[in-house]
Amino acid sequence: MNIFVAKLNYRTTSEALENLFSRYGEVVSAKVIMDRETGRSKGFGFVEMGSTDAGVAAIAGLNETEFEGQTIVCKEAEPKPEGGGRRDNFRPKRNNFRDRH
Repeated sequence: MNIFVAKLNYRTTSEALENLFSRYGEVVSAKVIMDRETGRSKGFGFVEMGSTDAGVAAIAGLNETEFEGQTIVCKEAEPKPEGGGRRDNFRPKRNNFRDRH
């Protein structure tokens, strides 16, 4: 089960996130999302739990609790949209300048 974790402290690491969730079962992966340009945390991340039961228990146990000085929000992650999200769906508007004479 994939879990979206929001309102993280900007200093929270992926390792700290993994340690927090490991109390509820096997953590397959834990990742704090970083801004590509600044290298700074975006304040959210994702945790993949080894089972649905562990994921449900982690959400119930950790949602709206304090972690590293912040009250975090945990919920089941929504699947990525088809086609890779916003960037792949962006199409610049076409202007037909030939018709403007």
